[in-house]
Amino acid sequence: MELKIIPHISEKTYAQSLNNVYVFKVPATANKQIVADAVAKQYDVKVEDVKIIIAKGKVKTSYRGGKPVKGQRRDIKKAYVRLAEGSKIAMFEQEETK
Repeated sequence: MELKIIPHISEKTYAQSLNNVYVFKVPATANKQIVADAVAKQYDVKVEDVKIIIAKGKVKTSYRGGKPVKGQRRDIKKAYVRLAEGSKIAMFEQEETK
């Protein structure tokens, strides 16, 4: 199964990448084994551990015609992937300044 994984880049995930943990947004149907295989194949690295969480979407209020309408954002499934020692993903590395 071909899995589309999207890197989740923020200050917090950049700090985790220094400890060899990378964060990806994954489809709701993905499990740990599928994510590990997809990351290993797509980035040519060795995956040591995968943890998956589901971040619940926030409830938001908008106003239509002066009346409040409640809606909810989508849930996001994220995979925290720890790579084996010596493996790195280049897109998360900081460029050296001169």
